[in-house]
Amino acid sequence: MAPFLGELNKESFVALLKNLIGESKYVQNNPPELIPEEDRIVKHLLEVLLPFSTTTGGGPLIINHVAYKPNRGNLIVEYPGTEPNKILSFVGMHMDVVTANPSDWEFDPFSLSIDGDKLRGRGTTDCLGHVALVAELMKKLGETKPKLQSTVVAVFIASEENSSIPGVGVDALVKDGLLDKLKHGPLILRNLSNGLYFHRFWIDTADKQPCIGTGGMIPWKIHVTGKLFHSGLAHKAINPLELAMEALKEIQSRFYKDFPPHPKEKVYGFATPSTMKPTQWSYPGGGINQIPAECTISGDVRLTPFYSVSDVLKKLQEYVEDLNQNIEVLDSRGPVSKYVLPDENLRGRITISFDEASSGVACNLESPGFRVLCKATEETVGHVKPYSITGTLPLIRELQVKHFS
Repeated sequence: MAPFLGELNKESFVALLKNLIGESKYVQNNPPELIPEEDRIVKHLLEVLLPFSTTTGGGPLIINHVAYKPNRGNLIVEYPGTEPNKILSFVGMHMDVVTANPSDWEFDPFSLSIDGDKLRGRGTTDCLGHVALVAELMKKLGETKPKLQSTVVAVFIASEENSSIPGVGVDALVKDGLLDKLKHGPLILRNLSNGLYFHRFWIDTADKQPCIGTGGMIPWKIHVTGKLFHSGLAHKAINPLELAMEALKEIQSRFYKDFPPHPKEKVYGFATPSTMKPTQWSYPGGGINQIPAECTISGDVRLTPFYSVSDVLKKLQEYVEDLNQNIEVLDSRGPVSKYVLPDENLRGRITISFDEASSGVACNLESPGFRVLCKATEETVGHVKPYSITGTLPLIRELQVKHFS
C-alpha cells in the first residue's frame, strides 16, 4: 500500500492508552444506569491528532467530530491518497466499554497498570487499546506524510457495547451518508480491473488472530399457558412448567435436525455450530404448593452465517404450531401429568415470540484484504490461524446490507 512508515512510538501509544483507560469509568455502557460519554475519549484523540489536521495544524488529516447525543461523539479521521477511488478504512474502534465492578478485580480496572509485558485495565482489548493503536497510526501518517495511492479512513464510533439507544454511533453515520465514501468497493462494483476497490477492517477485540466469521442472533421467548391448581391435586392442573420443558426439548431437537453443523463452519474455524438454548426462566410467582398458570422460557439462537435467519424464524414458528395441534402426544411426566383436560375443554398452549434478530458474517477468504491481514499477523505474531465465533456483531452485517464491502 505504502512506503514503510516505521515502528509506531510505543511510549506515545502507552501514554494515550493511559489517558483513555483513565476515562473508562465514564464510558461504561449499561443503560439506563450507565450512559457512556464517548466525548471524553474523543478529547484525548483530538489532542493527539489536531496538530496534524488541515484545520488547526496545517497537516494532511481531515477530522470530523460528529455527535448525535450530548457528550456522545464519533470521530472520522481521513488521510487522503492520490487516487480517490481507492479506500482503506478501519471501522469500529468503539469508545465505550462493558461495565466493571472494581471489587471483582485484583487491580483498579479504571486506570492503566503494567505487569511485565501486559497492559491491564478495562478496555485494553475491548476496545480502547485499538482506539489508541489506530489513533497512533493516523498520527504517524500525519507526521510522515507518505505518498499513498489509497485514502486511509479511521472511524471511531460510539455505542457498540449496547445498542438499546439507537441513532448514536455508526448507524447514524451511515444514515447521514457520512461514510458513503467507503462504499466504493467490490460489493457494488465487482470488477477490480476498473481500479475501484476497497478494503475495510473492523477493529475490535485483541485475540491476535484474524476473526473471519461471526454469528447471527435470534432472541426468543416461549410462553406456555396451563391451568393453575393446588399441587396436591395435580390431576386437575395443566402444569406449564412441565409442558414448557417438554416443548422446548422437542423444539431444540427439531432445530438441530434442520440446522445441523454446516460444512463451511470447518473452513472458517467456527468454535461451535449453530445453537438454540434457554438462558432465562420466569413465572408469575406463588406458593411452592401451587402449580402456576403460566411460565416463560427465554433464550437465543446463535446462527452461523451459512443459514438464513428468516428460515429459522419460519421453522421455529412451524414447530410451535405443530406442537399446539398435537399436544396430546407430547411426552408428559408421571401418571397424572397431562396437557389436556377434556372434561373442561382446556388445552395447554405454547406461543413463541422474537426480539430483533441479526445475521452473521462470513468474510471473503479470497479478498486481498484478508491475505494482507493474514500475512501481517504471521509476521507479527509468528503464526496465523484465522477463527470464527458465534458471538454477534450486528453492526458489521448492517454495513454489508447497506453496501459496505
